[in-house]
This record gives sequence, structure tokens and C-alpha cells, in this order.
Amino acid sequence: MNICVLYSALEFKCRTIEIIQSDVVYVESKSSSVVVLHTIPGPAGVTIVTSLGDDVFVVRCPSKQKIEVYDTKTFTLQRHITVPGLGGLSSGLAACPHNNCLYASDEDNDCIHRVELSGSNAVMKWSVARDPVGLSVNSEHNLLVVSQDETKLQIFTTHGILLQNIQLQADIECPCYAVQLPTGQFLVSDYGSLHRVNLVGVDGAVVRSYGGQKGSQLTQMNEPAGLAVDREGRVLVADQGTNRQLVIDQSLSNAHEMSVCVDGSLKRPCSLWYDQSRRRLYIGEWGGRVIVFGSLKDFSAAQVNVK
Repeated sequence: MNICVLYSALEFKCRTIEIIQSDVVYVESKSSSVVVLHTIPGPAGVTIVTSLGDDVFVVRCPSKQKIEVYDTKTFTLQRHITVPGLGGLSSGLAACPHNNCLYASDEDNDCIHRVELSGSNAVMKWSVARDPVGLSVNSEHNLLVVSQDETKLQIFTTHGILLQNIQLQADIECPCYAVQLPTGQFLVSDYGSLHRVNLVGVDGAVVRSYGGQKGSQLTQMNEPAGLAVDREGRVLVADQGTNRQLVIDQSLSNAHEMSVCVDGSLKRPCSLWYDQSRRRLYIGEWGGRVIVFGSLKDFSAAQVNVK
């Protein structure tokens, strides 16, 4: 396990002790105002969130081999999906509507768990490169896995057949999350010696990037983690160390901060999921909440408020 993973794992464990109650906060945008509609209490910190159809899926730390399932309308807890053998640290979760399944990464056991979202919730798993973290599904319905320890991207079919094994450029030292673009290239967040978002070719080489040395200026980031992309190609970045959401343009040349004004401010935002069909943005915090914004058609907004 490399240094950045060890740091993340230790922080997860420490925050599990510190957090007495975590929340899923639902926020709906109405014209220029945003209001909190619902809060769901939880027993531990949230590590990752995604959604599919009428379900919101949440993994907490430790996972206890369970994925929580909430209703998208009432945000009440509906059930738990049991994933036998899922390690305590699972920071990757992706849902695939085409294959009607859910994928969870397992950093403790270096594998992916695939859950069938039919009535059976049948589970299969397969081994991947060491320390699998961020997961996403590409346009061909295949699974993209980020290996943090081996600094590579792997693409698998829905049943675990390896299609691509891409070694990332040497100065990408601690990749966290990746998404494949329609061009076939990848956006990869990284916080090793350099804290940045990279556009990476199919050969693993960096085409261009935004960021550099760790910092809090608009041209800098501090532990960029989760990524989301809107229809215009804008990239939303969960910048953990500065507790902010940074929006970078499609060319990775300019950025603005999306100021999220919630009670108590953001607390180490690490996970993002953008449901474009419902115009909902999910922000998962190390601090224990999932904040859900509705009616967000893109990432052009400079500020969203909670009244």
C-alpha cells in the first residue's frame, strides 16, 4: 500500500471514531434559491455515493459488507445489499443501467465486487491491480478501475474480462478517480507530488493538466478526488484539502469555484456523482454527509446556497 493510500485509510478509520452521526442532505434548486428538504441520519461516515433509477446507493466506513439503498424521492433507507467479503475500505462505487448492476471496489482485498440489481442481488468478484479506488462506467458499458498503488487504469467487461491495462505516466503518483471521455481519452485526478486533474491519452501519457503544486489558489488544488463532467464538458472536482468544488473548463485552461453554502460548510468533499438525466449532483463528504442538489443542469453556476 503506498503512502497516499495509507494516509486515506488511516483518515477513514480516525473519522469513523469522530463521527457520531452522519447525514444525507437533500437540496432542491428552485430558481435562484436552494432549500434543504430532508436529512437522513446515519451511523458512520460516507465514503462513496452513486444512484440508479429510483435508488441512491451509499457505502460507509467501515463498510460492514453492506451497501445502503435510499429512495430518491423520500430519501428514506429502504434496505441493505449484503456484499459477502467486501473489505472495510471501499471507496469506489459505480452503477450500470445497461447491465443493471452495481460495482464496488475493495482496497483490502484488491478486487471488484459486482452486484446484480435484480431480486437476487447475486454477487461475483474478480481480482484487479493493487488498491482499486475510483470506479466509473464508460459509454460502452465497461468498468473503468483506477489502481492507486500500481498507478494504472484497467477496463473490464461487466463480467470481469480485462480489455485494457494502461500504465499511467510516471509523475501521476497517486491517482484517485478517472472517467473516460467520448474521445477515448481519460480525465484522471491525482494528488502525489503534483495535485492536478490530467487529460490522459490511451497510452497513459498526460496530454495536458490543470493544477500543479499543492495549494488553495484558483490555479491550485489540494488532494483533488472525485470528478464529474457535464454536457458541455466542464469538469467538477471535489478538492478535499480546500473543502471546495472547482469547475474547470473543457480545455483544462480556466477554472472557477462553485461555492456550496451548506450548514457548517463542506467537510472534506471526496466523492461526486452527477445524474444528468435528473439534473442531480451528489457530493459525498469524509465529514459524514451526502449533499444532493437538484435542478442543476450544468456546472456553470458560481454559487449554490442553502437557506
